Amino acid sequence: MTQANNPLHGIKLETIVNDLVDNYGWEELGSRINIRCFNDNPSVKSSLKFLRKTEWARDKVEYLWLKMNKLPLPAPKPYVDRKDAPAAKDSKSIHTDKSTEGVNANIWGK
Repeated sequence: MTQANNPLHGIKLETIVNDLVDNYGWEELGSRINIRCFNDNPSVKSSLKFLRKTEWARDKVEYLWLKMNKLPLPAPKPYVDRKDAPAAKDSKSIHTDKSTEGVNANIWGK
């Protein structure tokens, strides 16, 4: 698989977090992406540990970094409710979550 069209290719997660902290600071970053590792006793080390385990949070951080650097943004991923999802993926298990519309609207837009 080629990475020619991936603007994140070769960029370490630590570099992304450090750039965001340098640009926004922990308080602003925590208000833009409301996750505990940015709001409660934040550090780069704890943030990296959480972001490496949590795909949805990492997607938000990478998206904000791309937006900050005015790079091409990826297509939005469909929301999958893990507790209702069957073992085999089918079109019925993927749906958008209407309850999260407007969450972090200042990052994602409307």
